[in-house]
Parts: sequence; structure tokens; C-alpha cells
Amino acid sequence: MKALLRKYKSVIRFIITFLVVYGVLSMGYNLYLNMSDGSKYYPDYLTNLVAEQTNSLLTAIGYDSQVIPHPDQPSLKVIVNGKYVARVIEGCNSASVIILFLSFITAFAGKFKTTLFYCFAGSIIIYAFNLIRMVILTIGLYHYPWRQEILHSVIFPVIIYGTVFLLWMFWVNRFSNNKK
Repeated sequence: MKALLRKYKSVIRFIITFLVVYGVLSMGYNLYLNMSDGSKYYPDYLTNLVAEQTNSLLTAIGYDSQVIPHPDQPSLKVIVNGKYVARVIEGCNSASVIILFLSFITAFAGKFKTTLFYCFAGSIIIYAFNLIRMVILTIGLYHYPWRQEILHSVIFPVIIYGTVFLLWMFWVNRFSNNKK
């Protein structure tokens, strides 16, 4: 048993670090969600921010859009040219994807400053790609509503998770102490 533990020490360390970081960040995020009462920023600040930034990007590229609170669900409705096209829920704000990313990078940590910088830069990249994803998804749903299932369930998850995967691979191959 001792020999197995020694042999797989780095794998065990990776799994434990990943689970601890993921658990702590997830609990912190759940605490944030539980403390969000939605009175100022509905349904919570981060989801509201993503919806408003999506709206701003849609407007910047020439769409007449607005975001309004959904009356029956904790989400925001995205209206494009007077048509209810999509809703932004808590799961659309990229927080859970960023938590997953940060957990992996921390579990494969390199030098402290490099790891910290990459966590910060990677989180910004994921957030930005998520905003782009939200804009393209909204436009796609506006123009091709009959393609909703494939757009929402296949194409756009590939974009966000593909981005995370590429960031992970870049990290492991370039900066991680566990390159071997």
C-alpha cells in the first residue's frame, strides 16, 4: 500500500488539491448566491452583469435589444427587436466554468506568480468568450429559433468548454510543474 501511495503521490496530490479548491470555491459561490437577494441586481450581480453586457454588445452591433427581469423565474429576458429571444439564468454567467478552470490550474500549479497571473488571465478569457457566446447564441436564436436545441445544447457548450480545454492544455504543456 505504501509503495502504491508513493508511486501515485502526484496523482493523489492533484485529485485532493483539485477537490479542495473546487469545494472551497463552490461553497463560496453558493454562499454568494444565497446572500444575493436580487433587490438591486436581479437575480444576482454577476448574472445581471452578464445579461447587461450581452445587451450592450448586441446594441453595439446594431440590434435593438433590452434586458428585463423575468416575472416568473430568477432570470433576465433578452428581447431583440421586440421579440423575447432568450433568458439569462445563473448558469449563463460562467462562474461555475471559471471555478472548474481555477481548480484545475491550482491542482497543476506552477510558480506562484505565474499560476496567479494565468488564473486571472484565463478567467478573463473565459468570461469574454462566454459573453461572445451569449451574443452569438442570442443572434442565432433570433434568426434561427428552430435550431435552438443544437445551438444551446451542442455548439455553444463546445465553444466555452473547448476554450477551457485549450487553456488547460496550454497551461499543462507550458507552465505547470507537472510537465512530466
